Amino acid sequence: MTKQRGSGQARGLARLMSWPQRALKWVAIWLLALVLLFEEWGWERLSALLAWLGRWPGFKQLEALIRRLPPYGALALFAAPVLGLLPVKLLALYWIGQGHTGLGLVVIIAAKLGGTAIVARLFALTHPTLMRLPWFARLFTRWMAFKQRVITQFRSSPAWRAWRAFRQRVGGWARRAWRRWRGG
Repeated sequence: MTKQRGSGQARGLARLMSWPQRALKWVAIWLLALVLLFEEWGWERLSALLAWLGRWPGFKQLEALIRRLPPYGALALFAAPVLGLLPVKLLALYWIGQGHTGLGLVVIIAAKLGGTAIVARLFALTHPTLMRLPWFARLFTRWMAFKQRVITQFRSSPAWRAWRAFRQRVGGWARRAWRRWRGG
């Protein structure tokens, strides 16, 4: 009898210990999904903006040069903005720690937007070359599968469905208000 009670207590403790782990996993998935959704949204739009700049004469030649890089040269160029922005983000965190919260947040947001734009465009230019590296192609394929699983799980959540429904209602209301205001 004591043995059963002891094992029941162990199961209860295990359930109690798993609750924080489940909560932490849930928060981590949501944060990761939000970052991935921002990246997905920003990646397309910001890359398109830089592609538009790429049509300018000076940038055309630069992009052609980037496309001709060998695989490891392309990898180094692709990694450069990520590594280059790290000190900027650390400086922003320092400013936040020193009480300059607004400045720090503006720098982090600007670095995130600028970094995403540059990395997205560089990836578009170097993707075929990078995929010639077998280990990169393998990691990229795994990353895309993982990313898709996280985003699918996030988009199937009740909170995401509620957000989408709310956004559609507000969008419909805004379109109707705009038509009434324009007299149409």
